Amino acid sequence: AVIDAMSDTVTPQGFVAVAKQNPTGLKDIFASEPKLVVICEEVRDPGNLGTILRAADAAGADAVVLTGRTVDPFNPKVVRSTTGSLFHVPFAVDADLADVTGRARGAGLQVLAADVKGDDLLGVRSEGALENPTAWVFGNEARGLTDDDLALCDRALRLPIYGAAESLNLATAASVCLYETAFAQRSM
Repeated sequence: AVIDAMSDTVTPQGFVAVAKQNPTGLKDIFASEPKLVVICEEVRDPGNLGTILRAADAAGADAVVLTGRTVDPFNPKVVRSTTGSLFHVPFAVDADLADVTGRARGAGLQVLAADVKGDDLLGVRSEGALENPTAWVFGNEARGLTDDDLALCDRALRLPIYGAAESLNLATAASVCLYETAFAQRSM
């Protein structure tokens, strides 16, 4: 009965833990000469954020930075959907997008935005641009990135859609972008 009261799931696993929250500082993230950084601007869905953290971990990203009013990474749904990746990949919280993109450039990263108004990702892949150290910016599920947000980025890219779907789920699109970059960086 106590675990049922403390847990927000319908069928809890039978244990509850309390852990210290220990996000990484921006200074530390960009001082480590990262090659792949994920920036989430106003990502509001816990499942999407958790999946992005998991994909970032799997793709070998150096860090994830949460900007704007992105959902709390310690939200129980985020924690569950990361399946442990929350504890593997360094992340920073409560950052300002302009500050983060400036720090990324200062650390030698190109800043790419995933946006439906952008150029085709496949064209950039063929140019070899994804081999460079990269910070990807992913925006809000419903609104995407604002024009001001896009102006902070070096280039906006989109994934081609060959079927009738209007768009891809944010976490799915982020996973593809991160893996395309990871493949390119590791094939050099």
